[in-house]
Amino acid sequence: MRYPPRMSDSLSISLDEHASRRARVSKLLKGSVGLVFAGDMDASIHGEFRAHANFEYLTGISNEAGAVLLLDPLNPVEDRQVILFLKPLNPELEKWDGFRMEISAALKAKYGVKTVLRTTAFARFLLEATKRAKQFALLHPLAAHTSAVSPDLEVFRKCAERIPGSSIVDQSQLLAVMRAAKSKAEIKLMQRAADITTAGYSAVLKGLKPGLTEFDVQELIEHGYRSNGARRTAYHTIAGGGFNATVLHYHGNHAPLADGDLILIDSGADYLGYACDVSRTFPVNGKFTKRQREIYTIVLDAQLAAIAATKAGVTFAAVDKAARDVITKAGYGDAFFHGTGHHLGLEVHDITPDGVIPEHAVITIEPGIYLPSENFGIRIEDDILVTKKSGGVNLTAAIPKSIEAIERAMRA
Repeated sequence: MRYPPRMSDSLSISLDEHASRRARVSKLLKGSVGLVFAGDMDASIHGEFRAHANFEYLTGISNEAGAVLLLDPLNPVEDRQVILFLKPLNPELEKWDGFRMEISAALKAKYGVKTVLRTTAFARFLLEATKRAKQFALLHPLAAHTSAVSPDLEVFRKCAERIPGSSIVDQSQLLAVMRAAKSKAEIKLMQRAADITTAGYSAVLKGLKPGLTEFDVQELIEHGYRSNGARRTAYHTIAGGGFNATVLHYHGNHAPLADGDLILIDSGADYLGYACDVSRTFPVNGKFTKRQREIYTIVLDAQLAAIAATKAGVTFAAVDKAARDVITKAGYGDAFFHGTGHHLGLEVHDITPDGVIPEHAVITIEPGIYLPSENFGIRIEDDILVTKKSGGVNLTAAIPKSIEAIERAMRA
């Protein structure tokens, strides 16, 4: 399957949807001031900058390093209740990093925000907003004590020192809840990412054979993504053959693949910022051994049990138990040492709200059994759209995963 290149694709999140998200957050702030930071570019400029997922979710902007979104619901000027601050233009720097637009009607229309200012004005507008509200809402995820405090907490602490009677409230779950339940447009983008990922796995099934290296397999799958409209992978591809498949986050991808080995592949395409995350385990020579079939069947049964247990309103603990019970009953409980899944979206391990899994969430389900003494590991992972009915919708169902389907595809 082929899709048109990303630049000509009509799938996207509309400006109206981003505006609706901002309006919803502003309403839920109930008069508190909120800040969302894009984050700054690494000074080394190695790799592409991408804004913090909360900022991208509310604005659709991924490439404006240093930008800040100010939510000021009590501002008497309606057009200033949401202000986007962008770093000043720097013609000398932009000769290196790329030229940026001046603030104009065209720029405001491009971003769908009525008030766009430079960050040189940020302190003044923030002071006015915080003096009015005297209550500041934390929207960024809270940090562990071993990490730097969230950027909004860092700023609001300074504001609180200067504004008597002010307070800071925790609203970090607000965007987590919103981001967990995907819109129709987001689901379409995630299905496209899944379809592109399917094309990559199809290339592996066609090309996999003894004598290749793990890196050859990585190249097969990632070339499949790029050839079908993805600009990048959602995360670093894992391609572990033999013993390397027993290492959960194996990243070497350089060993040769021998006849009789299994290769565990964990890889997914990124499409317009939305991630796919799939694991499959294939026999390098196209045929599972009797022992490999035995363990593979247990893992597949566990995954199918977890998918069947998935519906809106259940907890991850319940989904995990459905898979873990199958593996434990088979006698391999100690060989399944990780969780069964996680939320998926703008991030591979997407932000996770407290409580149950909501309708329209997209989650991964990925049980596994790892047997270092036998030099193989097996993991099977799919991306599941959560519905009210039991079982959910498998966005990555087109990627073969039964023993018969895998062997048939490799024979073909």
